[in-house]
Amino acid sequence: MGHRMENEVSILVNDILEDYGNGRAIDRIDTYNQPNKDVLIDILEKLRRIVYPGYFRDKVYRIYNVKNNLSVIIEDVIFNLNKQIAIALRYREDAAEKSAEQTEAEAQELTLAFLRTIPKVREYVDTDLQASFDGDPAADSKEEIIFAYPGLYAITVYRLAHELYRLEVPLIPRIMTEYAHGLTGIDIHPGAVIGKYFFIDHGTGIVIGETTVIGEHVKIYQGVTLGALSTKGGQKLRKKRRHPTIEDNVTIYSGASILGGDTVIGRDVVIGGNAFITCSIAAGTKVTVKSQELQMKYDSRNVSTVELAQGESWS
Repeated sequence: MGHRMENEVSILVNDILEDYGNGRAIDRIDTYNQPNKDVLIDILEKLRRIVYPGYFRDKVYRIYNVKNNLSVIIEDVIFNLNKQIAIALRYREDAAEKSAEQTEAEAQELTLAFLRTIPKVREYVDTDLQASFDGDPAADSKEEIIFAYPGLYAITVYRLAHELYRLEVPLIPRIMTEYAHGLTGIDIHPGAVIGKYFFIDHGTGIVIGETTVIGEHVKIYQGVTLGALSTKGGQKLRKKRRHPTIEDNVTIYSGASILGGDTVIGRDVVIGGNAFITCSIAAGTKVTVKSQELQMKYDSRNVSTVELAQGESWS
């Protein structure tokens, strides 16, 4: 039995190795020439400690002076992020035109440029934290939100990834936001543009597409999609406006879908739950879904029907 299994294993290995030779994207085996997701996750956690310096314990360094601790973390981030960006830059269309020295120099500049945005990221995240606290009566403290709320975590990762996206760093921003997506169920593309005081309540199932533009003081609930009207064009639609614009002071309730690059939701609009919107909405409008019916069967002969409509008590 053991001899037979050895032969079968040898045959399987040879068959799979032969399959690796087909030249497809899935056949690449140059592991060290691709970004390391584990390293990027570690960088992301260190960046979170920089953004929230008093909240997440450092399991590696035992330095109690804030300045020294910050210096060690930043040096660690610079060293590792620089290497990952240098690898990611090979995925640019013009990568073949640049020498290894040019790529390494550009990676260093991008790494430093990104880290210089941290004060800006913290400025925006502080407003997101305030919006979360002001908007959720279930929140006992801001500390609770920082430690426990998936919405703030997803927004924080997005804020960091967005700065790398703006610097045109390939791959890494999306790896970061998809990591947050996997943890929280909140899918924010790093290319989206989101203003201050952004609040995600509950959050699971939220999708915010690449070309979405969101203003300030916007609140959205679980299950909301800010998406494209159609993706049949595939790569032909790349970098074109496909997702909606949400202006200031808009509230979007759970399950609503707002689609299309020409769709603009004006200031102070309230979108009711489960609304499906593919056209622009004027400022100050309340959008509701009417005439839904709830049927309750008590037995085979007795059916009670209740017409459901969202009332005026929500805002």
